[in-house]
Amino acid sequence: MDSLVKTVVSEKLPVSEELLIKKLVVGSGNGPRVCIITGIHGDELEGQYVCFEMARRLRAQPDAVKGTVEIWPAINPLGVDSVCRGIPTFDLDMNRIFPGSYDGHMVERVANQVVDDLAGADMVVDIHSSNVFLYEMPQARVSEMTAEKLMPYAKLLNLDFIWVHEAATVLQSTIAHSLNSIGTPTIVVEMGIGMRITQEYGDRLVAGLFNMLTKMGVWTAPPDSSPLSTPLLSTDGEVTMINSPFSGVVVNPAPHSSWVKKGDLLSQVVSPLTGEVLADVTSPVDGLLFTQRGYPVVYEGSLIARIFSPKQ
Repeated sequence: MDSLVKTVVSEKLPVSEELLIKKLVVGSGNGPRVCIITGIHGDELEGQYVCFEMARRLRAQPDAVKGTVEIWPAINPLGVDSVCRGIPTFDLDMNRIFPGSYDGHMVERVANQVVDDLAGADMVVDIHSSNVFLYEMPQARVSEMTAEKLMPYAKLLNLDFIWVHEAATVLQSTIAHSLNSIGTPTIVVEMGIGMRITQEYGDRLVAGLFNMLTKMGVWTAPPDSSPLSTPLLSTDGEVTMINSPFSGVVVNPAPHSSWVKKGDLLSQVVSPLTGEVLADVTSPVDGLLFTQRGYPVVYEGSLIARIFSPKQ
C-alpha cells in the first residue's frame, strides 16, 4: 500500500514564487475515498495537528488502509504561512468564494480546482478552529438539508456536540456547501481557538476519524480501546446566543464547556479606565456553555457565549 504527496494546484505568483496546494494520499484507490481537509483559514491551526497525527499513523500501517485517505493540511497555504485568516494580498476569505470558476481570477481558479479534485469522495471532513475571538468545544456543524445523510457519520467523530443549522443560515459559498451540493458528503468540524493548537481536542478528533474510517471499511487495524463520546444534538434542544451589553474588557469567565444554570455568572464586562464593572453577564437559561469569548476586548453586541439547552 503506497503513500504519495501530490500537488493539486500550482499557480505562479510574483517574484518567481508559486502557490502550491498539496495532499498526502494513502491507499490503493480501491474502496471508499475519505478526504480530511483543513487550513482554509490561515489563522485556524487546530487541523494542522490532526493532519500530522493522521498522516503519522496511516503511514505507520499502510496495509491497514483498504481504500484511500487523503490529507490536505493547507487549502490556503499563503494564509497559513503568513498567519492570515484570508488570502494575503487579495484580502479575501477563501471560504466565501467556492466553488470558484475555471475562467475567473486566480483565487477563483484555485477554489475551482480544489472542488474538482475533492468531488466524488465518499466523505470529506473539513476541520476548522474558531477564530481568535471565540473558544469552541469539539463539535460538528451540518445543515438541515444534509443532516439526515451526515448525522450518522458525525456521531462517529468523538465530538461533544452536533449543531444542525437552519438551511437559511448556510453560506452557499463555503467549500462544505459547494461539495454537498454536488453530492460529495462533507462534515464541518469546529474546535478550539484561532492561532493555537489544543492537543487534547486534536487527539479526540483523530480517534473519532479512525472510528469513522473503521465503520466505513477503510481502516482495518484493531480499534483504539478508549471510550468515544456520544454527542449532544442541537435538534434535541435550542442554542442561545449571549452578546455583550457594553464595550469593555471581559474578565472572570465561567469554566469553558461547563453546565450552567439560569442566573449563573458567565463573565463580567469591566472598564479599565474607570475601574467599574459595567455588566454582570449571566446565563438566561440552563444548559451547556459550548462557545465562550476567548479574546477579552469586546464591543457592544460582541458575542460572549453560546449555550445549548437540551429539551426537558
